[in-house]
Amino acid sequence: RGARDEPAEPTRTPALHGEKLELGYPATEEPVVETERVDVPAGEVTALVGPNGSGKSTLLKSLAKQLEPEAGEVLLDGEAIDAYGSKEFAREVGMLSQENEAPGSTTVEELVYHGRYPHRGFFDAVTQADDEAVDRAIELAGVEHLRDEPVGDLSGGQKQLAWIALTLAQETDVLLLDEPTTYLDLHHQLRVMEVVRELNEEAGVTVAVVLHDIAQAARFADNLIAMKDGEVYDWGPPRKVVTEALLEDVFDVVASVDTDAPDGPRIHPHRPVE
Repeated sequence: RGARDEPAEPTRTPALHGEKLELGYPATEEPVVETERVDVPAGEVTALVGPNGSGKSTLLKSLAKQLEPEAGEVLLDGEAIDAYGSKEFAREVGMLSQENEAPGSTTVEELVYHGRYPHRGFFDAVTQADDEAVDRAIELAGVEHLRDEPVGDLSGGQKQLAWIALTLAQETDVLLLDEPTTYLDLHHQLRVMEVVRELNEEAGVTVAVVLHDIAQAARFADNLIAMKDGEVYDWGPPRKVVTEALLEDVFDVVASVDTDAPDGPRIHPHRPVE
């Protein structure tokens, strides 16, 4: 079936809401993403899923105020994000991109302290609140043993965890993560997703996360936004969205779905679509 772009009215104001969005880049003539509406419900975990090139990261960048829409607008708690200054927005929304670079000599602890920049003036000294936020972020991300290590000496997975700690140190109400489990082994993938759920359940943080693994998304997310060819194909709770038809239409995979599994729909892939 075709893309479904008209979700039902939310029961409350979503933390982030995009309306009539057209998103593109200077090198693209046509929009990369077009969607009438997208919602990230407040206080929940929403996963963006879809094949490579479907527009997941582009959509997330627009929600993070990193990509100006060619048409439409993005709202944060009902207010256009254009009305926020960059530092003011960074106190509300944290974003972890796919590609991150830091001087190799910077230690993990020094890197994580950069996450406190939205809360301080340029010449302000580090406060006890900053120290506590950094300690908490380092512990949550599981990089305490790497605190004094130079970032340049870390493996790809360890670097990813250090950047996650920096994002957590911002202590925002909304967290946007672009494929945070890339480069991580299975143990650390599960660790990251458990951190996401813990932040959501214990601190009420709203999360939107791009995930490559739809099975992982179905297990950990409250909502899925499934994308295909730059459009929202379907969205809603995993048990509603993850169907055999979606897996075939969006992911080109013939699979069966066990909807009775206690931790969300379980996917059993059989073969690629010919």
